[in-house]
Amino acid sequence: MSTLWLVATPIGNLGDLAPRATEVLAAVEIVCCEDTRRTGKLLQHAGIRAKRLAVCNEHTEFELVTEVLDTLATGGDVAVVSDAGSPGISDPGERLVEAAVDAGHTVSAVPGPTAATMAVTISGLPSGRHVYEGFLPRKDRERFERIDAIATEARTVVLYEAPHRLLRTLADLTAACGPDRRVSISRELTKLHEETIRGTLGTIDVGEPRGEYAIVLGGAVDEPIDASDDDVRHALRIAIQAGASTRDAAATVAATTGRRKREVYQLAVDRETNVSSDSDPADLD
Repeated sequence: MSTLWLVATPIGNLGDLAPRATEVLAAVEIVCCEDTRRTGKLLQHAGIRAKRLAVCNEHTEFELVTEVLDTLATGGDVAVVSDAGSPGISDPGERLVEAAVDAGHTVSAVPGPTAATMAVTISGLPSGRHVYEGFLPRKDRERFERIDAIATEARTVVLYEAPHRLLRTLADLTAACGPDRRVSISRELTKLHEETIRGTLGTIDVGEPRGEYAIVLGGAVDEPIDASDDDVRHALRIAIQAGASTRDAAATVAATTGRRKREVYQLAVDRETNVSSDSDPADLD
C-alpha cells in the first residue's frame, strides 16, 4: 500500500539526517518541500536524485493535494519535508495529511530533529508537561490574546521567533508575565554557533538577535506563591461551580496556587463542597 511520508530533516547539522530518511526520500515518487533549492542541496548531500521535487508552502499546498492523491492512488509513495525539522508543525504538510487520511491512504513518518523538543529538554525548565505554541500571530489583537493566555499557562511553553521580532516578543512577554518569569532562549541549534541563554524575562540579554530562536518559558506557577486559605477556598468554589469534582478542583487549585494537594483537598472537604465519598486525600501526594 502506498504511503504519504512525513520526513524530518536536520535543523542545522546535516549529520542528523536519519538513514531511514535517506531510504524513503530516495524511493518516493514526489518530494514535497518548501524550497526546492534548499531541499535539493540536502538530497545532494545524501547522494539522492529525486524523481520529482514539488514546492509545498502555504500558497501551493492546497494545489498539490490532487497530484499527491493521484500518485498515492496509483501505488506511488510521496514524502513531505520542511526546510528544517518535522513537517506539519508550523510548516506545510497538515493539509496533505488530512487529505490522505480522508482518502484512506497510509500516513506515516520518519521522526527526527525538532527544535522545540531540543530546546525544552536543554532549557533546565520543567519538561514533563509542556505546550507548543509555535510562532505568535502577527496581528496585534490575536497576538495579545495569545500572549494573555500564555501568561496564565501553568505548563512550560515553547515558542518560535524570527530575529527581527525577538526583542518585541520578549518585551510583550515581560509585560504580560512579569520580569521574574524564568526563560531559556536558544538559537542556531545543532549548528556551529549554537547558543542557549537562561535567566528571567527581566534580566536576560540576547545581544543582537541573529538566526531563528526557540523560546522556552517557565509556567505561570514556576515557584510557589503565597496563597491564603481564603484564596484557596475562593478558587475551589469557582472550580466546583464550573463543574469540576472536588478531587479535580483540588488538583487544579493546588497547581495554580503552589499549595500542597493534601492541604487544598482538606480545605475542600472542610467546606463540604461536593465531597466525593470515594476520594482519598492520602493518594493525592
